[in-house]
Amino acid sequence: MYAVIEQGGKQYKVAQGDRIKIELADVADDANTIEMDKVLFIGDGKKSQVGTPYIEGALVIGKFADTAAESVVKGPKLYPTYFRRRKNSKKRTGHRQKYMEVTIEKIKA
Repeated sequence: MYAVIEQGGKQYKVAQGDRIKIELADVADDANTIEMDKVLFIGDGKKSQVGTPYIEGALVIGKFADTAAESVVKGPKLYPTYFRRRKNSKKRTGHRQKYMEVTIEKIKA
């Protein structure tokens, strides 16, 4: 069984046991799980459910490695560069996004 969920403005295709990185969410620092209720699609090969836009009563439960505060990881370092030709204008900045690492425990339809 797999599901398509929406979290932090992005969509993820998840199955039980998958490990994903999601945008930072408002959860308590000592929380062990996160419930994602914006489920767009659930399928298991034989039958499927499609939401309009979300499926009522569907829930995906994810578990943090230890706690929410300790599951925050950093993404790769990016260097966006702004350049204007023939203007002697260059700008290079660095950015490193933070994510939360979540393991999908259960998909409830």
